[in-house]
Amino acid sequence: MGLPLPLFIFMPFLLVLSLLHLVLTHSSPFMQPPCHHDDSSALLQFKESLVINQSASPFLYCKKNVSSWTVEGDKSDCCSWAGVECDEDTGHVIGLDLSNNCLYGSINSNSSLFRLVHLQWLDLSCNDFNQSHIPSQVRDLTKLINLDLHWSSFSGQIPLEISQLSHLSSLDLSNNFMGSPDYPTLDLKKPTLRRLVANLTRLQKLDLSFVNISSTVPNILANLSSLTSLTLADCGLQGEFPIGIFMLPNLEHLNVGGNEGLTGYLPDFTWSSPLETLILKDTSFSGELPASIENLGNLTELDMSSCNFSGFIPSSIGNITELFALHLSSNSLMGNIPPSLGKFVQLFDLDVSHNQLTGPVPFEVINLPPLMFADLSYNLLHDEMHFELLNGTELIFLKLNNNRLSGPILTFVPTTLLYLDLSNNFFTSFGHHPTFLPLTELIFLDLKSNLLQGSLPIPPISTVHFDISNNLLTGNVPELFCNLRSLQVFDLANNSLSGSLPQCSDNFDASLSVLNLQRNKFQGSIPKTWIKGGQLKIINLSQNKFQGHLSRSLAKCTMLKVLDLSNNEFNDRFPSWLENLPSLEVLILLSNKFHGPIKTSKSEYMFPNLRIIDLSHNNFVGNLPLKLFGNCNVKTSETANHLTYIQVNSLLTGFKSFEYNYSMTMTNKGEIMFYEKVQELLMVVDISRNRFDGEISKFIENLRGFQLLNLSNNALTGHIPPSLGSLTELEALDLSQNMLSGKIPQQLTQLTFLEFFNISHNNFTGPIPRGKQFDTFENNSFEGNPGLCGRPLTKTCENSDELPSQPSISQESQDFESPFEFGWKIVVIGYGFGFALGVIIGPIVIARKHDWLMKTFRIRPLSRRRGRN
Repeated sequence: MGLPLPLFIFMPFLLVLSLLHLVLTHSSPFMQPPCHHDDSSALLQFKESLVINQSASPFLYCKKNVSSWTVEGDKSDCCSWAGVECDEDTGHVIGLDLSNNCLYGSINSNSSLFRLVHLQWLDLSCNDFNQSHIPSQVRDLTKLINLDLHWSSFSGQIPLEISQLSHLSSLDLSNNFMGSPDYPTLDLKKPTLRRLVANLTRLQKLDLSFVNISSTVPNILANLSSLTSLTLADCGLQGEFPIGIFMLPNLEHLNVGGNEGLTGYLPDFTWSSPLETLILKDTSFSGELPASIENLGNLTELDMSSCNFSGFIPSSIGNITELFALHLSSNSLMGNIPPSLGKFVQLFDLDVSHNQLTGPVPFEVINLPPLMFADLSYNLLHDEMHFELLNGTELIFLKLNNNRLSGPILTFVPTTLLYLDLSNNFFTSFGHHPTFLPLTELIFLDLKSNLLQGSLPIPPISTVHFDISNNLLTGNVPELFCNLRSLQVFDLANNSLSGSLPQCSDNFDASLSVLNLQRNKFQGSIPKTWIKGGQLKIINLSQNKFQGHLSRSLAKCTMLKVLDLSNNEFNDRFPSWLENLPSLEVLILLSNKFHGPIKTSKSEYMFPNLRIIDLSHNNFVGNLPLKLFGNCNVKTSETANHLTYIQVNSLLTGFKSFEYNYSMTMTNKGEIMFYEKVQELLMVVDISRNRFDGEISKFIENLRGFQLLNLSNNALTGHIPPSLGSLTELEALDLSQNMLSGKIPQQLTQLTFLEFFNISHNNFTGPIPRGKQFDTFENNSFEGNPGLCGRPLTKTCENSDELPSQPSISQESQDFESPFEFGWKIVVIGYGFGFALGVIIGPIVIARKHDWLMKTFRIRPLSRRRGRN
């Protein structure tokens, strides 16, 4: 039976209307259902629980998406809010991207965030959640596919509940640390890494960098066949790395660098691997690089620096033609650098430094058109270097330092260079034109420790760091150097340069941080324009022939840390006008013609940070200026967090910062010693070989923290203050060649770090203290004091009152011993005779019957040990 005619006629129109309804309701964004009220409310509550703070972002900018969230006007639909994604069918929030939104605050267990139960993507990275823990309520977000919390200042144990998110394909909890990567704040111990991933069978990306895991790598990771990216850098991993992980069929990125306790080796790559990134740096992987590494044909980055690899670099590695970065530094690789590396058509960054590679520099490699960074330093490369072959390359960074390269440095090296380090080789000259002016972009030039002869070359005006120390250069400093107004480090030390420094304009040293002219033959006065810069931190003019008075321009160097003027002919009074330099740590005036008394101001804190001062070999007179040294901020081995050096850190545009270390020569423990680096902990006072007189004042006790104290070869009188025993960090004490008298305080035996002690050629009397370090000192520490007796001298002490006890450091008297001390010793020795009898006859027994007493009461003499100098 057919349909009624009217209905049959309208059927096509009804069909069209139905299709139109479907299109409008399912395809048009204007008909998408609005955001659910519960989701909107949860988002607004989450916004209110946090604040927007620019410092919460690790970057210079942030998105601040949440600041636009509002329920007013046409912005009331949360599906239209920045960073929010909704399901087109249901209107539920399924995606939340709040990365780098400058969010600051804590996320706790009752956060409204966990009411968004339909979330599939959650990105809270690059914010600051104030060391809060990741709440276990994350388990409520059961539909999560992507969870990204990296760089967001979370702390504590990673909750086991994350392992219940079985749909996860991407999990990133990396880079959560406090202030420094050395202090990770997230832990993965309970649960362990194995337990965390056991249920996450769909994982494609896992990044736990800088999470404190401190365990072995579980074999279960080799079962995650869908894994494309695995990053476990700097996690404290240990044990042997499962070789099966290399064989994962979809793995494109593998990074386990920074785990020093992680061992392993490279497999024989007999299959075609999809690996694009392989980073094993700073681990204990070892063995040889297999020739089959060429089967990693998709590699773009290979970093195996600072491992234990040995053997040769296989020539087959040149077949990985897509390689963008190759880092093999700090291993034990040997042999030539294979020319096959010249087949890399994409190589941008090459680092094979700190190995045992030999042979000539492979120009077919460093001439690669795309190569911009090449580091071949610290190897055994030899042969004459032909710089003309580099002309036309795109190199901007070239390090060939610490090799055995020779020949002239021709000045038509690549004009693109920004950084050139040829130090510690055997280069002899600069060719015909000793100038680098064509390198108009060069900012770093290091030519130190070669055999360079002739006149001083002129670096380009763009140069920031210029070091040509330890060569054989002669002649003057040309006036062209006055044009180098970008210089931060200027080091001409250890050459044979002579003459006077050129007079430059007032803005010559506007940027200068380091001025090192030591060990040359410069003479005359120091031009004011060379030492007035507000950026100067290290000035070393030692071992020249500079003369005259010090320029008062030095008082304008408010950032100055080191002033070394030793071994010159300066003729002036002590520069007390430097006392207000807030950063001055080292002041060395050794071996000049400084003279007169050192006047201290009424200021309580003169030289507040001075920790190394050497005024020796001058003509200073008057009382000891101990007030100069006793106010510095003490850093002892107990309070220091880590070892640091006196240095200048500078940042080169486009490169990492470089460190310039101050070096010095100093008398330590009776010997002249060279310090290539000077520890920040080192604290020294040397005012020997002057004409200081008077007594050692009570200010000596303010030198706590100092390790070396040399007051020798002066005209000091009086006694050694017992309070000197409170300087418990002392390692060397030299009071020799003075006119000191009295007895040696027993309190000095408290100096348990004391390795060198010299009081020779004074007028000391009485017994030498016994015990601890004093049993290690030899005769020469005490010679020239006729009144001294006791070990190690051959002169014995005859009178019983010459055996002092060990009073406290605070006990200070002219005689440095109590009349009751000896009686107490007799009580101990004469145990069976009673107190009174011991006090009466003890001195007689010891003086006349010493051998009998030793034998009867089995008292053993202290053994003699050689002293340490």
